[in-house]
Amino acid sequence: GVCPLVPCVCTAMSAVAAMFHQPVLKNRRTLLERAEKFVSDVYFTDCNLRGRLYGETCPLKSLSSFMTSKRISFSEAVQQTFEPCSVGDSFGPTWWTCWFKVFLTIPDAWRGKEVHLCWESDGEGMIWRDGQPCQGLTKEGEKTSFILTPSLKDEEPHSFTLYVEMACNGLFGAGKDSAIAAPDPHRTYTLQRAELVVFHRHVRELLTDFEMLVDIVKFLGEDNQRGYQALFTVNEMVNLCDPANPSSFLGTHSLAQKFFSQKNGESQHTVHTMGHCHIDSAWLWPYEETIRKCARSWVTAIRLMEKNPDFIFTCSQAQQFEWVKQWYPGLFSEIKHFVKKGQFVPVGGTWVEMDGNLPSGESMVRQFLLGQHFFQQEFGIYCKEFWLPDTFGYSAQLPQIMRGSGITRFLTQKLSWNLVNTFPHNTFFWEGLDSSRVLTHFPPGNSYEMKGRVEDFLKTLRNNKDKGRVNHSALLFGFGDGGGGPTQLMLDRIHRVPDTDGLPKVQMSCPDVFFSKLEADSSLFCSWSGELFLELHNGTYTTQAQIKLGNRQCEVLLHDAEVASSLALCRNSAFQYPSSRLQELWRLLLLNQFHDVLPGSCIEMVVQDTYEYHQNHESLLCPQEDGNVLMENGILRVVVNKTGSLLSLCLVKTNREAISDSCCGNQFVLFDDVPLYWDAWDVMDYHLQTRKPVVEVDKPLSVVSAGGLRGTVTYTLRISEKSSLTQDIILDAMCPYLKFSTKVDWAESHKFLKVEFPVRVHNPYASYEVQFGHVQRPTHRNTSWDWARFEVWGHKWADLSEYGFGVALLNDCKYGYSTYRNTLSLSLLRAPKAPDANADIGQHHFTYAVMPHSGSFQESSVIQCAYNLNFPLRLFPNAPDQSSWSAFSINPSAVILETIKQAENHKDALVVRMFESHGSSVSATLTTTLPLREAILCDLVERRISAQPTPVTASGISLDFQPFQIVSLLLFFQ
Repeated sequence: GVCPLVPCVCTAMSAVAAMFHQPVLKNRRTLLERAEKFVSDVYFTDCNLRGRLYGETCPLKSLSSFMTSKRISFSEAVQQTFEPCSVGDSFGPTWWTCWFKVFLTIPDAWRGKEVHLCWESDGEGMIWRDGQPCQGLTKEGEKTSFILTPSLKDEEPHSFTLYVEMACNGLFGAGKDSAIAAPDPHRTYTLQRAELVVFHRHVRELLTDFEMLVDIVKFLGEDNQRGYQALFTVNEMVNLCDPANPSSFLGTHSLAQKFFSQKNGESQHTVHTMGHCHIDSAWLWPYEETIRKCARSWVTAIRLMEKNPDFIFTCSQAQQFEWVKQWYPGLFSEIKHFVKKGQFVPVGGTWVEMDGNLPSGESMVRQFLLGQHFFQQEFGIYCKEFWLPDTFGYSAQLPQIMRGSGITRFLTQKLSWNLVNTFPHNTFFWEGLDSSRVLTHFPPGNSYEMKGRVEDFLKTLRNNKDKGRVNHSALLFGFGDGGGGPTQLMLDRIHRVPDTDGLPKVQMSCPDVFFSKLEADSSLFCSWSGELFLELHNGTYTTQAQIKLGNRQCEVLLHDAEVASSLALCRNSAFQYPSSRLQELWRLLLLNQFHDVLPGSCIEMVVQDTYEYHQNHESLLCPQEDGNVLMENGILRVVVNKTGSLLSLCLVKTNREAISDSCCGNQFVLFDDVPLYWDAWDVMDYHLQTRKPVVEVDKPLSVVSAGGLRGTVTYTLRISEKSSLTQDIILDAMCPYLKFSTKVDWAESHKFLKVEFPVRVHNPYASYEVQFGHVQRPTHRNTSWDWARFEVWGHKWADLSEYGFGVALLNDCKYGYSTYRNTLSLSLLRAPKAPDANADIGQHHFTYAVMPHSGSFQESSVIQCAYNLNFPLRLFPNAPDQSSWSAFSINPSAVILETIKQAENHKDALVVRMFESHGSSVSATLTTTLPLREAILCDLVERRISAQPTPVTASGISLDFQPFQIVSLLLFFQ
């Protein structure tokens, strides 16, 4: 090159050259700025190098399209009717898909040239050729062209048809005003450019040379020896390069290569670069769009592998591999090919990159179990590294779970986001609660989507907090979060500086090579004990509470389904364990534990998807081939066997089992019932010695409904040759009790039918509802007084409770009860012969319910639930269509509003009757939305008991109650 202190001969670029021949020592910054202008600006239009990247252009022969609201397959798309369209047209709205049919012909005059289809839009695109996905097109991801041919030859086709699948959303969804805002459902997307172009590869090479050298000057500094040398080299290149004369490019490029080839010393730090494409399985877009993001990103990576044999691409999340396998089998075959070659590297070992805080321990185990099995089955490998770049904290039990899953290495990045404290290490041993240790690395560049720029390499070197202990760091490059992945430009940058003096050494590596280097130096590493707590995003512990509720419920339900199935398998060798169904449900649960779903940091579309997936678990009725059924509504979890008996009745919130060990609830029992004299009146104590369980199955248990608002199973028992019982066991959504809708064909003589519930409760007394209150009766038979109460009466409910837990038995029409020790029994039917010889013979319909609860029956709304069972909602036909309203309400819940009726002596007044139901002294407030004029206390025959009206205020009517007190009011209205 020409000495920068000597004026150069005028050329076509004399204006720029003159600037670069100013004395370097006086004005290095000016030289740098002019160099940047030379390669990227239109300041000097005659010598803009970037403007010469593309040469001749040619329009498409034809362009047509069709819109669809669904994400359809290629085979479906090509069958549609395509209408002509043009560049500049808009498509949408958000989340729709526009398919383009592109017919093109490359001019013969372009023989020997590299030809691209240039395609620019603000949506995400995928090119299809010959029925296969070829490459993603994302303007945000720097992929706006598709190579049709690297060098046009006569023998290859010049005319062909392509299809472009364009999603009406960007890499980061469709946020209104900002990326993380709620999506704009009305947004449209524009096709901004679609044409054939000649691509000048030598211009791209030279641009990359200039960019890398200019960045070295920027980030090393002009006072740094190598920074100064880089500036000098750029000046020489500008002197030599004539954009109008491509023959000058080779010499110009050689100057850059000479600089890049000057090597480091042996002590220099090594940066291990790995292609990466972090794709959030759902975040600002729904799950279905993630499937296409994977395909767009991964097929592009495959094309880069074909051109760059050293390119290594790391990819996590078995779920995403499974999606691609199902939706793009051809692409999945290509992936498997490059996995064998060692270029496409599965990492992570988990089903998805889950949240690190909220999933249960078993869920975390299943993430590794299902993920590792998938990778082994599909690729013949078990992952050695847990890969979780982006999550909101890390449980202290993860090291033990990792080690137990065959993983000894861990890579993440998110702790660099700490709000207050800077984490002190990049490479260290992380020690869990049980002292399990894993080798852990935080890429010092503090990003999992770097671009292979000089700045990235230097940040990785300078930010490393363990420089004295380790001489190796990882750098993950590629567009991420929304997908996209690496580009050829990123690879070109990396290829230029494998060992350039002044920069760290740069080596394309796979995770195994990188971690092996770390392990060789691990004796000096520090340790960190306990959780890795992220000082940010702590709102995710609470956000989207319904997602978290559904997650917890599904975790518990799957646990119990597996326990029940396992026990059934042990007891019955012919039992078929429902492995496929359980795996399907586990996969759904694990998917919804993704680190932007379970924490609630996702758009509403994802939330709705999650609710739907959770319903697959919440309304689960899992047949088990011995006939058992599992039912759950998030409050109760029930296992029913083929005879209709309850093997388990669990209160989900506290995980408290109600049924006694080795016993069954809902056990029907038949007794001989022959009184001494008064047939219809008496039951004698000696009948208890004739107890006989009813176990003969007429029709085995079957599922009637398994979703929505109600789950129901049904079965029929044979009581005797003459009598049978059919029962629907019903679990309603949000209902705290399990109902038994029962039909009995009864043709017995002197028999007594009861149903028993042995429960895990101990109390010497049980409670029974009586008129406007309840009483306690003994559950033991210490004395004759106790013994005499072997059969007692009650109204809508009976309850057996201990401190903190109890079980209530509700009914809609029965009055006979007995409670002995821990067994609650409800008397159902008798068959006396006097004074009516046909007493009770015929068909009977009744309902009872069982309700486990926390705390006392008063605290747990047993009384209200018994009312609900007896007074269900009524549907009134032809009722006026109006908004919902409540005529009366009363607080606290201890007071029951029992009756509302018209007053006997005042046709314009109502009587409301209330009572205190808990046995406590309380102050209560009755409110009404009716136009109340006056309220007067009255007795039970509706006579005034107070001369003055009861005060009525804006907040209602205030009343004081004593335990079990009945209060009646006359209410007069305007």
